[in-house]
Amino acid sequence: MRITFVSVLRFSNLASQFSYLTETITLYIKMEILAQILFVIALGTAGYFIARRISLISRTIKLGRSEDRTDQPAVRLKTMLLIAFGQKKMFKRPVVGFMHFIVYAGFIIINIEVLEIIIDGIFGTHRIFASPLSGAYSFFINVFEFLAVGVIVAITVFLIRRNIIKTPRLSPERHREMNGWPELDANIILVTEIVLMWAFLSMNATDVILQERGIGHYGEVITGSFMFSQFLQPLFEGFSTNALVIYERAAWWIHILGIMAFALYVTYSKHLHIALAFPNTYFAKLKPKGEMDNMPAVTQEVKIMLGLADAPETEEVAATFGAKDVEDLSWKNLMDAYSCTECGRCTDSCPANMTGKLLSPRKIMMDTRDRLEDIQKGWIKNGDDFKDEKTLLGDYIQEEELLACTTCNACVEACPIMINPLDIILQLRRYKVMEESDAPQSWNMMFQNLETNMAPWKFAPSDRFNWADELKED
Repeated sequence: MRITFVSVLRFSNLASQFSYLTETITLYIKMEILAQILFVIALGTAGYFIARRISLISRTIKLGRSEDRTDQPAVRLKTMLLIAFGQKKMFKRPVVGFMHFIVYAGFIIINIEVLEIIIDGIFGTHRIFASPLSGAYSFFINVFEFLAVGVIVAITVFLIRRNIIKTPRLSPERHREMNGWPELDANIILVTEIVLMWAFLSMNATDVILQERGIGHYGEVITGSFMFSQFLQPLFEGFSTNALVIYERAAWWIHILGIMAFALYVTYSKHLHIALAFPNTYFAKLKPKGEMDNMPAVTQEVKIMLGLADAPETEEVAATFGAKDVEDLSWKNLMDAYSCTECGRCTDSCPANMTGKLLSPRKIMMDTRDRLEDIQKGWIKNGDDFKDEKTLLGDYIQEEELLACTTCNACVEACPIMINPLDIILQLRRYKVMEESDAPQSWNMMFQNLETNMAPWKFAPSDRFNWADELKED
């Protein structure tokens, strides 16, 4: 058998092609392994920092006084399901409530897909749930896409309301507490959510095109076009295969890394209410809103003076009357502060704020959270024993704000997640009056009348019904 030069050349070309193919496959495998390693590192890093932040917030909330909120578990569970899960109080303003529900439900439900992305990222698979779920897989992705589009529409409306229409309760021009970071924080979150939803939709669009072209592992999973991303496919049809793969992978990474970053970011943001709304509503006060909490030591002393109770063998003395700093508040007050959404419904309902007074219930909650954050920064920078010279009362919340409150409970009623700014106001005000003996002159006159006449008015108890005698004469 003669071996010609041509046959040798053909064999050489085949060998060269085989070598190139082998190198390509090897490089692809290495890239896949590298991607898996990077994904595991990113997931572990995000998990570490999120866990550390949650631990710090939990420790900060525990600075507050102990308080039992475990009674009536069935009632508490029902309250949580209606208020936090069912968004009941949000629907008092139906249009905004519906849009908020779309964003809330969409973001929570869409992120079920994160489970598939995490599995794919760790094990190097692609749409691992597609085969076992079969036709149901496309149904679920279609539902996710429907919600993703709903999220984009609703958030676009929210951005317009904040930055163009400038809804009064959200406006920094009308409410000083919304200046600077609070305004920027809201916009960062809204824009980020749009980016994440776009990455999800465009990832699906490019994935389907690659399926149709039969490229690599994309061609092994045939899902067909999805409900909304199919309308994005024409944008990518002209892309080369390499460009499509790069875009699809970039969208995949942006989507999952964005979710990891978002999960960490919300622990520093007002959007922590996404998680805290559930325990906050579960542990909410179940007493009627008009019922104020008394101090047990003071109540006992009054009962003894009135002969309604015997003096105890060991006199119980309250450490402080009211609250001066966050350590004097209860842990629930501090959880309220971290749960605040800064929506401004409380301030929008406050009659004192409506009349131009300095009080803003939203600012009370934001100031309390700022105080807690400053304490955290001190721990991180100077150690766990660090104590600064600041206090919540005076350095963050001013006397004028506290005195403006009419205790009408409008702010408590308005809050979508049952936060209670009034409770903090009363405890700070109680400290000013009972510990510092610092009350307006009109209040001191009322207190004196209560002591001497057992009524806020300056007349003797024996004259209390004189008005009725006058009616008889008529």
